[in-house]
Amino acid sequence: MAEPPSARPGFIPRWFPNAEWVLLLLLGLEISIFGLTGGHFLTAANAFEVVRLAAEVGLLALGLTPVIKSGGIDLSVGSMMGLAAVVLGGAWSAPGLPLGIAVALALLVGAAGGALHGFLITRLRVPALIVTLGTFSLYRGIAEAATGGYVSYSGFPAWFLALGQGYIGGVVPAQLPVVGVVFIALWLLLHRATIGREITAIGFNSAGARFAGVRVNAVTLRVYVMCGLCSALAAVLYVARIGQAKADAGSGYELVAIAAVVLGGTSIVGGRGTLHGTLLGLLCLVVLQNGLRLSGQPSEIAGLCAGLILLIAIILNQSWTRAQRTAQIAQLRNAAPPPVGKFKMKNSQIAVLVAAILAAALLVAGTNYYLIRSLGSRAGAPPAPPVHRLTIAVTPKTITDPYFVTCKEGADEAARELGVNLLWDGPEYADPASQNEIVDGWITKGVDVIAAALVNPKAISSVLRKAQQHGITVVTWDSDAERDARDFFVNQATAQGIGSTLADEGSRLAEGGGEYAIITASLTDTNQNEWIKAIKERMAAAHPQMQLATIHPCDGQRDKAMTEARNIVRAYPGVKVLIAICSPAVPGAAEALKQEDNRQVKLTGLSTPNLCRSYVHEGWVQSIVLWNTRDLGYLTVYAAKAARDGRLKRGDIRFTAGRLGTLKVDGDQILLGQPFIFNRGNIDGFQF
Repeated sequence: MAEPPSARPGFIPRWFPNAEWVLLLLLGLEISIFGLTGGHFLTAANAFEVVRLAAEVGLLALGLTPVIKSGGIDLSVGSMMGLAAVVLGGAWSAPGLPLGIAVALALLVGAAGGALHGFLITRLRVPALIVTLGTFSLYRGIAEAATGGYVSYSGFPAWFLALGQGYIGGVVPAQLPVVGVVFIALWLLLHRATIGREITAIGFNSAGARFAGVRVNAVTLRVYVMCGLCSALAAVLYVARIGQAKADAGSGYELVAIAAVVLGGTSIVGGRGTLHGTLLGLLCLVVLQNGLRLSGQPSEIAGLCAGLILLIAIILNQSWTRAQRTAQIAQLRNAAPPPVGKFKMKNSQIAVLVAAILAAALLVAGTNYYLIRSLGSRAGAPPAPPVHRLTIAVTPKTITDPYFVTCKEGADEAARELGVNLLWDGPEYADPASQNEIVDGWITKGVDVIAAALVNPKAISSVLRKAQQHGITVVTWDSDAERDARDFFVNQATAQGIGSTLADEGSRLAEGGGEYAIITASLTDTNQNEWIKAIKERMAAAHPQMQLATIHPCDGQRDKAMTEARNIVRAYPGVKVLIAICSPAVPGAAEALKQEDNRQVKLTGLSTPNLCRSYVHEGWVQSIVLWNTRDLGYLTVYAAKAARDGRLKRGDIRFTAGRLGTLKVDGDQILLGQPFIFNRGNIDGFQF
């Protein structure tokens, strides 16, 4: 018998059972605000760009939705991305397998990882949180062990790179059909197939589902296998987009993916959730990040805004769900259900919502005021012709490293002198994928110049070439790109000059002989690897009695550098000198020596005077080698404007840059100068 019309749920309860409609409102608010504040935001090209940049995290979120809806969790999806990427690159590069087979092996590894999770959870009864927390480290550890932490695979054929970098018909990103097929397949499974109802039952009550005849173990196993496959497929798209397979692929992606799923209305304890809700949650997060970038806003506030959105959505979600449950209980008791859409909220919840609405209204009002003021100085006066101000977008390797913080001070100074708009944005950690996304956003925004300090040239050069194709002048600084991907390189000092200075200083501190150890930011950092190579060559040529004991990465973090320095001096008692070649590593290593009260080991490296001043005066740091980082940022902006204006051309032998005077130009490189040694006698004369 057909269900009477009165018993059928309405459109909103049927399609938005968990108040996913709230995300539509939030998404509409974001689009309205960024449409006013962000250049080129309301364009088809940017809409497709949002889809392209969300592809990998989107696949992780789609795979996680059935897992979380079933009451489980998978914290290892990002680590599985890294492992699958290494398997793909290694299988294609080392044994020379056809790329199609290498891709199949990567997908097989993803499925096997999911099957391992399912087995441990269902057969050994280990909680999903514990299992995936363990494999979070296991998969990343295997990938790093297989590559030594620094080996990366590149040189993939053009047809494969087109999967991540190409556009169908010159408009539609090649990733869109892949993500679309996965979404449709999973949506049908989750919302139209029997397994979807079984997942819901398991999430509500796994014991009750088992008594109802659901094969809980088999369904759970399939759910985790699907999640593993999505992770591996995300790795394939990542490698194709970056053009490089390396162990740190997908780092931090798991948190964003889980946030998108929860924001989309899927209950973290299981039992409810929709795939289209996850998609809406993902879009809210990605559009927020994209809109802030195109509006020229600091990316640091993206986390704050995302947290506010998540808070509002959860409050409304919980209130809507509470109303639904009240209505269901009332129906079971044959009582009249409360009107749809009316639900109780606490005063504190109402206050949060009102504050959020007022903040959004103020933002829109402020934007309108700015736009009105920019049209003319007084009513009735004809609007002044628009004056184009050059926009120079500068990306450091990381925005948290004090080295690059002082570079920004110099860049700001030059921007004020030249009267240009300066955009400064970079990843929180040295992640080429994040830097790639930042540059892509600037291409969409239509900046005039992009100046990039590259985390990895092979991973970023392709997007820099894309910028050149859009008529954007490209300058690199601090760390170079492939030569055909930029116009000029602002070189703080040659690798040989830096390496030779560090090697000579290290040998002097070790009195000409003994073991030395190096603390670097990352084993995949291109220019730091060039410095390490130069240090080794100089030691072998000029100081043969010096022997390298070990190289440890600190990920550009002071605390980790402290731990690594402590480990080195304990594991290698013969080490006489530490050479730390990233700015946070020197004070971190100095603090380790201070806490160990170890004055036998000497310390030198690359850092800024302000970070190391106290340690130098106390004798824990004997010297630091660097150049004036403020001058480096200053020169970068001057060179960027001159290259755009045509005042700096290939073949020039000298270049005048404001207060720096005339500098040497060597081919397509602008040289800041030779490294400088700071010690107790001169460090107080420098404030940066």
